[in-house]
Amino acid sequence: MLKPYQDLIIWQKSMELSEDIYNVTRTFPSEETLGIISQLRKATISVTYNIAEGHSRNSKKEFFEFLNISSTRITELETLVMMSRRLSYLSAKNEIFILKKINDIGKILTSLKSSLAKEI
Repeated sequence: MLKPYQDLIIWQKSMELSEDIYNVTRTFPSEETLGIISQLRKATISVTYNIAEGHSRNSKKEFFEFLNISSTRITELETLVMMSRRLSYLSAKNEIFILKKINDIGKILTSLKSSLAKEI
């Protein structure tokens, strides 16, 4: 891999999403600290660090495997965001904002995985 993982658009967007998740979950009920707040934060951080870790392995095959983990976590994150809205912890506006970012990251992940799959 030629450039550092910090230069990857997918990593940058994932970092922004993590910040957004942390910010919105600050308003969730305190009884959810060990529940949905924890799950949302773990999922969003997992997306980001799996991109970074996979990239640092300097193997396209391993990077692809770590991107698969990130894809799984994106799906989990999407579900948790929708559940947060159903529980009225998240406004409709914030749900739409975050789901758009999740969708964008998912598309980039899919594209990156397709590109890597051709090379491994």
